[in-house]
Amino acid sequence: MALGAERFEGNGSRVRFLLNGIKATFHRPHPQKETDKGAVKSVRRFLEEGGIRP
Repeated sequence: MALGAERFEGNGSRVRFLLNGIKATFHRPHPQKETDKGAVKSVRRFLEEGGIRP
């Protein structure tokens, strides 16, 4: 991936990521294609913990 993360498909809507030793599991939004604010905060936290800064 562009930032150096690895992606692993999980069961159902789960997607796992590994970035600089930091692991995270996210769920694809469904039935809508939009995600909620809490999920966006979780992704931001994961990126920051993985060493990606804005």
